[in-house]
Amino acid sequence: MKHGLALATGVALTLTAVGVCYPDDDDNTAKAPAEETAVRVDSIPEEDREARYSHLTETDFRIVAEELGVEVAVIKAVVSIEAGAQMKGFWAPGVPVINFDRTMYLRYRNKVPSTSGAKGETVPEGLTGYARQEWTQLINARKNNAQGANMGTFWGMFQIGGFNYKQCGCESVDEMVKLMSYSELEQLELFAAFIRNAGMLDDLRAKNWAKFARKYNGASYARRGYHTKMAAAYRKFKAAEPKETEN
Repeated sequence: MKHGLALATGVALTLTAVGVCYPDDDDNTAKAPAEETAVRVDSIPEEDREARYSHLTETDFRIVAEELGVEVAVIKAVVSIEAGAQMKGFWAPGVPVINFDRTMYLRYRNKVPSTSGAKGETVPEGLTGYARQEWTQLINARKNNAQGANMGTFWGMFQIGGFNYKQCGCESVDEMVKLMSYSELEQLELFAAFIRNAGMLDDLRAKNWAKFARKYNGASYARRGYHTKMAAAYRKFKAAEPKETEN
């Protein structure tokens, strides 16, 4: 995977799947290698997960905004709508925010080897409520078909479907999951790669929120008001930026 920055991840507290770039037909279906195994949350050492469990900084936003050629306020606007007001990417160290989509799982379960089940995996400790519900569904699905489960889940603070792993610049969905579990910065970099490869960058640069939301959130974007929410969030973040002083 090629990114301009180091690894990172992030996500929100109570979300519903927003339909990020659902594939239109079978020709767009991501094909997973037969021999791959699932990346487990606990595959990252405890001390490493703790060290990487950090929130995005102003520098992170600035660097990625410069990579994309957009304003920092534009990136923050998308984050705030997709990740929620708290703009969080993890429920716990190494445990990204997710939304498990059973419909998508059932679709991809039939397209990858059934031998890719992850046995003996348990729900991360300490999760409660919605977080525990989503991770319980994911872990149970992984036991039957880990590849399909990962592809049928929306990951991180930007809620990107696992089936979009190629557009995120990853060679496999497992690579995407591992990076999503690394840090909020990596989640931001995955998002940057995704919108480049999925043809959304020009819309974001132009701040054409309707076109961007149509591609990112699906056909129901207008009914859910994603475009107006992002536009309002952009104005808020733009107004909060420090004013340049004249010499």
